[in-house]
Amino acid sequence: MTQRRAAVALLLRGPGGAVRVLGVVSVVVAAVVDGPVGAALLLLVLAGLVVPPVVRADPRLDAAYGVGLLAAGWSGALDLYQRISWLDVVMHLVVTGLIAAVAHLVVARATGAVVDPVLPAARRTRVGSVGVTTALGLGLSVLWEVGEYLGNTYIDASIHVGYRDTIGDMAVGGIGSLAAGLALVGAGVVAGRRA
Repeated sequence: MTQRRAAVALLLRGPGGAVRVLGVVSVVVAAVVDGPVGAALLLLVLAGLVVPPVVRADPRLDAAYGVGLLAAGWSGALDLYQRISWLDVVMHLVVTGLIAAVAHLVVARATGAVVDPVLPAARRTRVGSVGVTTALGLGLSVLWEVGEYLGNTYIDASIHVGYRDTIGDMAVGGIGSLAAGLALVGAGVVAGRRA
C-alpha cells in the first residue's frame, strides 16, 4: 500500500472517518449556503478533524471530537449562537473539553513533552495529567477569546464579545477540560486493570 493510500485509509477508519467525510461535504454545503465565510469556517473545522487519527486517539474520542467540531462550526455558520441563548455555554463546555483531550494526546504522543494520559500510571501522575488537560483547555480558551475579540474588532462587529461572555466562556471551557482530563486518566486506569 502506498503512503497516500495508507493516509487515506487512516483518515477514513472508524466512526471518525465518517465524520471526516461529513466534514468534507460540510465545506461544500457551507460554500453554497453561507458563501466564502462559511466555507472558510468549515475548512478550519476540517483541518481539525484530521488530528485525532494522526495521534491514534481512541475511536470514540475521535468521533465525539469530530461531531463537536462540526456542531460548533455549523452553529456559527447558521447563526445558532444568536438564536439559542444557552448553546454557546454548552459548546464551550463540551467542545473545549474534547479539544483539550485531543491536544493532550498531541502533546504527549507527538512531542513526548508530557505523560500520555491514557497509559496506566501512579496516582500523582494521573493527577498531573488531569492538570495538563485542564491547563491546555484553559490556554486554548484564552486563544479562542482573543480570536473572537480580533474578529469583532477587525472583521465583523456582529461577533459577540464582552467581559462577562469572555470570562464565562473560559470558566466553562476550563470545567469541560477538567472533565476531559478525568475521562482520559479514567480510561488509563481501566486499561491498566485489564492488562
